[in-house]
Amino acid sequence: MIDTVLVLNAGSSSLKFQVFRVGDLDVLARGKAVRLGEPEPIMDASLADGTRERIALPPACDHDTALAAVLAFVDRHDDAWRMKAVVHRIVHGGERFVDPVVVTPEVFAALEALSPLAPLHQPHNLAAVTAARRLMGDVPNIACFDTAFHARHDPLTHHFALEQGLRDKGIRRYGFHGLSYQWLEMVLAEQHPHLHAGRVVAAHLGNGASLCAIQGGRSIDTTMGMTALEGLPMGTRCGALDAGAVLYMFQSLGMNAQEVSDALYERSGLLGLSGLSNDVETLLKSDDPRARFALDHFALKVAQFTASMAAAIGGIDALVFTGGIGEHAAPIRDAIAERLRFLGTFEVIVIKANEERVMALQALACLAAEEQAR
Repeated sequence: MIDTVLVLNAGSSSLKFQVFRVGDLDVLARGKAVRLGEPEPIMDASLADGTRERIALPPACDHDTALAAVLAFVDRHDDAWRMKAVVHRIVHGGERFVDPVVVTPEVFAALEALSPLAPLHQPHNLAAVTAARRLMGDVPNIACFDTAFHARHDPLTHHFALEQGLRDKGIRRYGFHGLSYQWLEMVLAEQHPHLHAGRVVAAHLGNGASLCAIQGGRSIDTTMGMTALEGLPMGTRCGALDAGAVLYMFQSLGMNAQEVSDALYERSGLLGLSGLSNDVETLLKSDDPRARFALDHFALKVAQFTASMAAAIGGIDALVFTGGIGEHAAPIRDAIAERLRFLGTFEVIVIKANEERVMALQALACLAAEEQAR
């Protein structure tokens, strides 16, 4: 019998999974279901031995149906695997959840209450938990949080300049992409110990984008705030925006809350700037001047915010890129680094994201702590 953990990362229209073997954390299976809720959803899955399958899913299938397809794939290729836990990426842990936790009904309700702070992510993350509880019976569900890596910031960093009464209601900066940054911290500790002990600005650049100032392996500051809308411009999200502009949308343009939300979350960022696409590869190939403008704007803002992160840690020894754009768009990396040469000499490193491995490690530690507490 081989003990395993199933790691799930649920998006609005996708469900990624990996099966890890307990012990060496070898990946036994992996895959991704995409286009959930659309007419022709599909799942691509593979095994460690190279076996691959493309599986058509029912039209307009939800996370429950997608997870059932994942489990059916696992069952077809099960080599005496025993699931010890199902591990979920949960974007927002709020102030309470700063470590991985077994999802009880009470924990689930508390996480559901945080959905307004992460409306694009939290409901879908929790949909996968609901599906796993229905389909997998007594197998523990463990939540790992994107906010947790930033949870121990100095109050100077996590407070907005608001009156105490509003701050007491949880209006503060939380930060996100913490699982990605945790992985970078681990890789730096193993492969670049001189940088791990120093001053690092990590750039998780993808359809969602943020920066993190890391010193001695700890998050000191980050660009995202109370929600995943603040900071850098992203694929379709606006990033930093004058709050007065939002008031203007309500008071002078007559927009309602849903219209404002759609504009800021769905129609801004690279898509809004270019009017063409939120996909960097598409924009890099385009001759349309609007595409160049969007990419130049993105590189400028990343550079400006990187300088801000460097100020939080007294300089910069390395700029570390990860995420889809950070790993694959060399022209964007070069444009950002060139704008930062005034900061002096620093190393530029690319590290492939591996949030799922961090989640597996955290889940096993959580299970061990639960067993020890019994």
